[in-house]
Amino acid sequence: MREKWTEEKLNELLTTPSDALVEDIRKIKGDIMILGAGGKMGPTLCVLAKNAVKKAGIEKRIIAVSRGSDKIATQLMLDNGIEVIAADLLDKEKLYALPDVENVIYMAGLKFGTNGNEWKTWAMNATLPAFVADKFKNSNIVVFSSGNIYPIVNLADGGCREIDPVGPNGEYAMSCLARERAFEYAANTFGTKVFTYRLNFAVDLRYGVLFDVANKIMNGTPISLSTPCFNFIWQGSANEIAIRGLLHAEAPAKVMNVTGPETVSIKKAAEELGEILGKEPIFENEQGTDAYLNDASLAMETFGYPAVSAKTLIRWQAEYILDGGRTLDKPTHFEERKGKY
Repeated sequence: MREKWTEEKLNELLTTPSDALVEDIRKIKGDIMILGAGGKMGPTLCVLAKNAVKKAGIEKRIIAVSRGSDKIATQLMLDNGIEVIAADLLDKEKLYALPDVENVIYMAGLKFGTNGNEWKTWAMNATLPAFVADKFKNSNIVVFSSGNIYPIVNLADGGCREIDPVGPNGEYAMSCLARERAFEYAANTFGTKVFTYRLNFAVDLRYGVLFDVANKIMNGTPISLSTPCFNFIWQGSANEIAIRGLLHAEAPAKVMNVTGPETVSIKKAAEELGEILGKEPIFENEQGTDAYLNDASLAMETFGYPAVSAKTLIRWQAEYILDGGRTLDKPTHFEERKGKY
């Protein structure tokens, strides 16, 4: 009989550092500040870094900066010894009052609600990065970006590589590219060491592409096959890459795609989820021939393969839902093809 999923079990899995992370955390000189730490990935990233520091037997401050709107996330960080600073980063006075640190992981951003609030999205994703890059021009910076700054590609192409031209579709994706360019400016002008982290769907079980598919199955909502495939990666591994990426920051900026090695069929993933959930998925639309897909082979070569495979994540996701696990109610809109969020 399998062990029941709880949020505590999920958090433990997400925040247990690998030997490779512990080894790298020893090499990272100075403290680490995470900006925008209260989002979907930030809280467990902070705790993961703190646990790696403890396991390495070293002294290093892990500082989380967040508006603090998610009380559960804030409490998780506080309970694990993270230094939490409550601040709205768009308040320049508070931004420039933050302590100077050697290492910054920049996770702040805005995606959903862009339509009708484009000005707010550009302020968060394009204007703010310029100020952050100025404030922390002497730091190593890992900059979270998005895989959808690339164009949709044919399945036979194998996904976009870092050397491929970008082609953002819609204002959200364009603002993400603007974020990258702001930090590139700092790298080329001030010599700021930057690692640009283009993520394509982290899976946490409380949210993510697999949760979205499983939720549609449970609700009897048709699943569109217009986008026939997707990439995703276990969030624990994605967070490890973000922390270890501090050692790979360069000037000019280093760019790397971060996702799982598999290109997963949405139809097959839904069928596997449905089998475990005990409910038949409903499909709609003709199966497409292109999708947002990224080639993360450079990340695999640099950091190794993710700790959890796509097939295991599919099983875990179904079990988590069956066990009544808490969710974040933050759909990914993975099926969106016109860049409107």
